[in-house]
Amino acid sequence: MNVSLSLTVNGRAVEASVDPRTLLVQFLRENLRLTGTHVGCDTAQCGACTVHLDGQPVRSCITSLGDAVDHKIVTLAGLGTPEKPHPLQTAYIEEQVPQCGYCINGWIMTAAALLRDNKRPTDAEIKEALTGIKCRCGTHMGILRAVRRAAAMS
Repeated sequence: MNVSLSLTVNGRAVEASVDPRTLLVQFLRENLRLTGTHVGCDTAQCGACTVHLDGQPVRSCITSLGDAVDHKIVTLAGLGTPEKPHPLQTAYIEEQVPQCGYCINGWIMTAAALLRDNKRPTDAEIKEALTGIKCRCGTHMGILRAVRRAAAMS
């Protein structure tokens, strides 16, 4: 049963006629073509689908569109621009973190919320905030360096 929904995605008003039970990750990828939000495990375990809902990191693979109405949704594409990337986006490039790149969305979106709330986190605070995000390539030390670098840029 499709209904008309109004959403705000990356600062832009979006109108859609969709089933409110549609998962946010599906809508972002399939309807809006925001493919930086990845589908990993479909059970909120890996973090590849992380977006911000009113500034808080949430797993979009278990968030319905109906639950996202009246909230501000920000994806990796809305975090920064090519002209003015978010410090984390810059730090990931400078630290050469990406290997396969599949998990980066979850790490950056989660770390961005951390850095917004804690400008100078300790390594322990960074590790705690990023608990639950998975990377099979083993780039964890590079990720930690990138978050530290981004904190220093802010």
